[in-house]
Amino acid sequence: MTIPDSTYMMENGSIELPCTPEEEARIIQELISKAESNLKQGNLYYVISNRWFMDWQRYIRKPLGAYPFNEHATESLPSLLPNSANRPGPIDNSDIIIREADSGDDDPQLLRTLEEGRDYVLVPQEVWEKLSEWYKGGPALPRKMISVGDAKQLSVEVFPLCLNLFDTRDKSHKALRLSKKASLHELYTIVCKLKEIAPEKAHIWDYFDKKKHTKLVASNQTLEDSNLQMDQEILLEVQPEGSLPSGFGFDSTGNDLALVPVEPLRSSVTIAGGPTLSNGFSTGYSSNAYQGSSLNSSYGDMEDGYDSLRPASKGERGGLAGLSNLGNTCFMNSALQCLVHTPPFVEYFLQDYTDEINRQNPLGMHGELALAFGELLRKLWSSGRTPVAPRAFKGKLGRFAPQFSGYNQHDSQELLAFLLDGLHEDLNRVKQKPYFETKDSDGRPDEEVANELWRYHRARNDSVIVDICQGQYKSTLVCPDCNKISITFDPFMYLSLPLPSTVTKTMTVTVFYSDGSGLPMPYTVTVLKHGYIKDLAQALEIACCLRIDEYLLLAEVYEHRVFRYFENPTEILNSVKDDEHIVAYRLPKRVAQLTRLEISHRYLEKCIIDSSKASERKLFLTPLVTFLEDPHNGADVDFAVHKVLAPLRRKAFISSAPGLKDGAENGSPSETIEVPMNSCTIQFGREGQSTECIDPVGNSSMELTFHLCLTDERGTNCRPVTKDTVIEPVRMQKVILDWTEKEYELYDASYLKDLPEVHKSGLTVKKTKQEAISLFSCLEAFLKEEPLGPDDMWYCPRCKEHRQASKKLDLWRLPDILVFHLKRFSYSRWLKNKLDTFVNFPIHNLDLSKYVKSTDLSESSHVYELYAISNHYGGLGGGHYTAYCKLIDDDRWYHFDDSHVSPVAESDIKTSAAYVLFYRRVKAQQNGVVGGSFQCHRSS
Repeated sequence: MTIPDSTYMMENGSIELPCTPEEEARIIQELISKAESNLKQGNLYYVISNRWFMDWQRYIRKPLGAYPFNEHATESLPSLLPNSANRPGPIDNSDIIIREADSGDDDPQLLRTLEEGRDYVLVPQEVWEKLSEWYKGGPALPRKMISVGDAKQLSVEVFPLCLNLFDTRDKSHKALRLSKKASLHELYTIVCKLKEIAPEKAHIWDYFDKKKHTKLVASNQTLEDSNLQMDQEILLEVQPEGSLPSGFGFDSTGNDLALVPVEPLRSSVTIAGGPTLSNGFSTGYSSNAYQGSSLNSSYGDMEDGYDSLRPASKGERGGLAGLSNLGNTCFMNSALQCLVHTPPFVEYFLQDYTDEINRQNPLGMHGELALAFGELLRKLWSSGRTPVAPRAFKGKLGRFAPQFSGYNQHDSQELLAFLLDGLHEDLNRVKQKPYFETKDSDGRPDEEVANELWRYHRARNDSVIVDICQGQYKSTLVCPDCNKISITFDPFMYLSLPLPSTVTKTMTVTVFYSDGSGLPMPYTVTVLKHGYIKDLAQALEIACCLRIDEYLLLAEVYEHRVFRYFENPTEILNSVKDDEHIVAYRLPKRVAQLTRLEISHRYLEKCIIDSSKASERKLFLTPLVTFLEDPHNGADVDFAVHKVLAPLRRKAFISSAPGLKDGAENGSPSETIEVPMNSCTIQFGREGQSTECIDPVGNSSMELTFHLCLTDERGTNCRPVTKDTVIEPVRMQKVILDWTEKEYELYDASYLKDLPEVHKSGLTVKKTKQEAISLFSCLEAFLKEEPLGPDDMWYCPRCKEHRQASKKLDLWRLPDILVFHLKRFSYSRWLKNKLDTFVNFPIHNLDLSKYVKSTDLSESSHVYELYAISNHYGGLGGGHYTAYCKLIDDDRWYHFDDSHVSPVAESDIKTSAAYVLFYRRVKAQQNGVVGGSFQCHRSS
C-alpha cells in the first residue's frame, strides 16, 4: 500500500501538517506491520522516550504494536488512551540520555537504569523517519537488531558493549562502543584506525580487573564469545620496530614471571581431553591436536581454563570467595552463592561427574551449563577469599537463556528456576525417556497413586537435582457441578508462597444512580488482590444493596471522561492501579434493550476563571450514565439529563410539582418548599416517565432545559441538541452538558468532584518481628483451597465441559533440599509492585510434619534447618541482591555482597529482604548424633 505524503500545499504556498490523528495512526500502523513482516538481523530500530511516545499515543488515541520482537514490552500501555487536545511537540529524548557534560562523549548515550516499556519504546527505522519528519526533535538513538542465544532469537541491542581502551604508550583511555556480536577482527580494525597504527603492530589484551587474561587475536570470534564484559578495560600494546613479539618473557596471564615462553606439558591429558599444566590449570587455548575431543567447544570457554571435571577438594577457607559484579549481575551472584553453598552440590561437583553429562538430551544444553556451573563452583571453593569473575558462566547463561543476557537487572528466583531445571537436563541419567500413560486415581489409595506417578517421573527424570531438590505434592480438583473429584500427584522443585498480607486489598468505588433516585456514594470493599472484575462487582453489589433488577456497570474516569468500561468480568483486578478513579453506575438489567446515555460536563472557562481570556470550553466533573427508553428526539435526552441530575438539586430550588396535593388550592401556583437534598425520590413507571416529575423551570413544554450537544466516540465533534433533534435508538449515545450560570445556581456540583482514589495505603507502619507474618502462614495460604481462575478452567471428564473447579494442594513427599520462594513481587499489565513485609522464618527445627499428608512411615525426617537466603533490597528497577550463606563445616554465617564477603551473626540474618529461603533436611538421629552426610544417587 502506498503511504500518502503527510504534508499538503496550502493556497498561500505554505506547508503545514494537516494529518488527522486517525491518519497518523493509520500511517504508522502500516509501517509497523511492514516492519513486522520483515524481521531480520541488522534491522535498525530507534529508541524513543516513553514520555513523549505516550503523549503522541494519547493524541492519536490508539496504542500501536511497535514491539514485534518483544511481546511483553507493550504490557504497560493501556488498551485505550484518552484523547489529548494538543498535538505533542518535537520528539524529546532528553530524559533518557546522559547529559553531554556528564558523558564526555559526542554520541548521546542512554541511561543504564532504563527499562523498556516504562522509560522508552523501540520503533522500526521507517516509523522513526516518519515521526521525525512530522515532529522533528531527537536526538536520534539508532540500535541494531541482533540474534541472541542458541535459538537465534531476534532482539534489539539497546545497550551496545562499552569497552575502555587503555593505551600503554600514553596511558590514555578511550571508550569504544560495539555490538557484542562484533568480531575481534572488527575490534582490531576500529582500534588501529583510531590509533593510526598498522594491524600487525597492535596487540590487544583482555584487561579485566586491570589484569592481563587473554590476548585477543584478530578473528571471527565475537566479543560476546570472548567473555568481554560491559565497561571493562582492554589493553593496547604497540610493538616497536625490531622488538620481540608481545608476550615473550611473560607467563600465560601476561605477568612477568618467566624468562622463556611457557609451553604446556603435552604428556598430561585431563578427563576433558585438553592440555594441562602441572598445577592442574590449562593454558586456556585449544590447538588442532585436540579438536577431536567431544568437550573441546566447552573446554575453550572455561573460567581461566580451569578443568571442571578433574576431582578436586575444598581449598583452605574454601567457600569464602565473592563474585565480581559484571554489571547488574547481583541477582546472578546471589543465586549462585546459595547454590554453591548447598552441601550436596559441593559434594557432587567436586567429584568427577563425567559419566553424568548428558549431551544428547534435546531439553538440555549439551552438558555445557553443568560444566560451566561445576567449574565455577570449584573455583569458588579453591580460591580462598579471592573474588571470582563469573564471565564464562555469564556467557553460557546468555547463550542458553537470552532473557538473562545483557546488563539489566533480573530476578534471582527466576534465574534459580532456570539453573535447577537446566542442570537437571544436562545431568539427566536417562538417555531414552520411556512413555507412560497416566491414569486417574478412580478411588485408588493415595499411596498407590502417588508412588506410581513418582516411579513414572523418576523413570524419565533421574539426576542429582531430582535426587536432592524435587518433592511431590497432592493436587485435588473438585467439579462445582457434578462434584467429580480428580487427584493427581505432581513433582515440584521449589514452593512459591504468597504473603498473606497480599491476598486481599481494599478498593474504593463511587456508585452512581442512573435513574436519579439517590446521591452518589463511595463504598470501600475488600477483594482478592489477584481476583477479577466480577469479584469487585459482587462486593459492591452487597455493599450498596443492589436491587435484583439492577446490575453495576464499572468504569474508569480519567480527565473527566469515561476512560474505559470494565465489561469483561474476567479481567484481572491488577489492571486497576491504586491511583485510578473507578465508578459504578446502577443500571437496569434490561438496559440491553435500552439506549445507554453517557453525559460529560463542560464549562466555559472565561465565565469562571478569567473573563478576559478567550472563550474555551473544558471538561470537568464526573461523567454520568443513564438510559433512554425508546428515544425519539432531543426532548427525551433533555428529560433523561434532568432526571439523573435531580438528586444534586439545591434544596432552595426544589419545588413541588404541579398537580400534587400539597395543600394549595386547585389551580393555584405551587409553593417553593425546602426539602433535604438526599430525600429526593423519583419513581419511574413502566414507560420510564416520572410520576413525581419536578420541572426545573416550569415550562417543560417549551424549549429544552439544558444546553446539550451530541458528540462522537472521541468527543471532538459536537452537534447541538434541539427539541426536534432526531435521536437514533443506538446502543450508546454520548452527550456533553454545557454548564451555565443557571446550572451552577440550581445544582450542587460538589457531588461530582474529587472522586476518591481506588486505594490509599496511608502511612506505612513499619512491622516489627513480633507483628510479622510467619512462614507457616505463607505455607498455609499456598495450600488452602481456592477456585481456579477463568483462564485456568479444568476439563471435567464427567461433565465433558471446562469447569471453574476448586483446587486444594497438600505436601506429599519432601526433598532433602527444600526451597521456599516468597512472592514479594507482583506483575500485571498495569502494575509492578514489591512488598517488604517481614516474614518470620525458623532458622532451626522447621518442622513440616503436620503439612505432609503421606502416611508412609519410611519417609525421612520432615525437620529442616536454614543454610542460605537470597535477599532483595530496595524497590523495583533499582534494587540490589545479596546472599546469606552458612558454612556448615564452620557453623558460621557469612554475608555475600558481590565480591565482598563478611561474617554475620545468625541473629541478624532475619530481615524483610529475605526473598528465597534454602533449607536442608535434618537427618534422623543416629547414635545420638543428629545429621548425616548427603548421599547422591549415582547410576552404577
